[in-house]
Amino acid sequence: MSIQTTTTTDRIIHKTILGSRRTSNYFWASVIAMGGTGFLLSGISSYTQINLLPFADPTQLIFLPQGLVMGLYGSAALLLALYLWLVILWDVGGGYNEFSKETGKIQIFRWGFPGKNRQVEFTCQTEDVQSVRVDIQEGFNPRRALYLRLKDRREIPLTRVGQPMPLSELENQGAELAKFLQVPLEGL
Repeated sequence: MSIQTTTTTDRIIHKTILGSRRTSNYFWASVIAMGGTGFLLSGISSYTQINLLPFADPTQLIFLPQGLVMGLYGSAALLLALYLWLVILWDVGGGYNEFSKETGKIQIFRWGFPGKNRQVEFTCQTEDVQSVRVDIQEGFNPRRALYLRLKDRREIPLTRVGQPMPLSELENQGAELAKFLQVPLEGL
C-alpha cells in the first residue's frame, strides 16, 4: 500500500500522490469479489443441483429465473472486482509532484491505464506559474483541491482524486507551495 509522503528542503519539494492503492479500494474489491463468488456459486448450484456453498442451500432455487439471475449478478460482480483489482495493481492515479528551485522546473507525474499514455507527465518552468489556486466546493459532492495556475491560463491539478482532504491541510499545502514558488495564493 502506498503512503503519501512529502520531502521538503529549501530547494526541492517532492510530494508522493496516493493513487488507487487506498484502503477503501482494497476493501471494496474484496467485498465485491466475495459477494460475486457467492452469487455465481448459487446460480451454478441451482443449475447442477449440487450444493457448492457451505453456509446455504441454493439447490432449492429454481434455475429459471432465480438461479440464472443470481449467476448473471455474480458474473457482473466478478468482472467489477477484476476491474478494481487491476486498477489497484496498476496504481492508476498514483505519482508525484516535484518542484525544484535548483533546475527551475516543475514536474507532475501520474500513472494511467496501460497503453501508449500509461505515463502522464507534465513539465514546466517555475517562472510560468502565475499562482497557486485553492478550489473549495462544499455540499453533496464536496471538492477540495489545489491547482497550479499558469500564465497561459491553464490549471494543473495537484491533489489526489477521491475523498477531499481536510481544509486545514489543504490551506497549509497551498500556502507552503505558494511561498516556495513565490507566487500568490488564490481562492481562500
